[in-house]
Amino acid sequence: MARRPFCLDPRSPRGMSRIGFIGTGHIAAPMVRFLAARGHEIRVTRRSQAVSSALAADHGAIVADTQIVLDGSDIIFLCLRPHQINDVLPSLTFRADHKIVSVMAGIASDTLATLCAPASDFVQTIPLGFLEIGGCPLAAFGNTTVLEALFAPENPVVPVASETALNAHFAICAMVPGLLDMMQTGANWLGDHTQDPAAADFFTTQLVSGFLSAMDRDHGALARERDALATDGTISLQMTQTLRTQGAHDALHSALNAIGKRLDPSS
Repeated sequence: MARRPFCLDPRSPRGMSRIGFIGTGHIAAPMVRFLAARGHEIRVTRRSQAVSSALAADHGAIVADTQIVLDGSDIIFLCLRPHQINDVLPSLTFRADHKIVSVMAGIASDTLATLCAPASDFVQTIPLGFLEIGGCPLAAFGNTTVLEALFAPENPVVPVASETALNAHFAICAMVPGLLDMMQTGANWLGDHTQDPAAADFFTTQLVSGFLSAMDRDHGALARERDALATDGTISLQMTQTLRTQGAHDALHSALNAIGKRLDPSS
């Protein structure tokens, strides 16, 4: 996709944008809160009624029928589950000047172009909930200037060269709940040994989040930090070696490959 110059809508107060969300669930809500806090005019659909009502009450979002959301917005976030798009998008009338932001995993750009015609300005990205507080890297394919104007610098935009590369980033995002699941296993083990499961959850979470927040972000930092801990004769080395010999890394690699294949539109 060609990149086009982008600036916030000069017709809106203070140059802010009119932004609409189609689909208003756990993916959309943090973005709405982030953007509303920065003064953007937000419209959301009635899907996930409890979420949309809370966004209206607490953040001034306008709740409306889907076509009305489209008509009153210049930037459209598509936050539907992939199996919902054929039930929702074909009945809508898009404008040629709509800028489309898709956060729907595995929906190819040519599919978006067909369903959202005559709109032709697209970007696909991968937000996670902590975008609301900043620090969420946004892998993006397409017109990344839209995302940079709305979410950076709090959330760094990471342009990728192809949809294949974007789908690989989607797979890595899916790794997060897998890692949380492993952490929960560790916290449960700790709680069994201390008889204090609440403190075990806190300690495990704080230990990992604190360590990661203090880490460098350069290439090689993950391996460097691992090797600094897992030195000869240490329990850290025992942990890393046991996870490898018992197949944890093979299982992760297998899961990433399977998810990548699932997201590949050509498969």
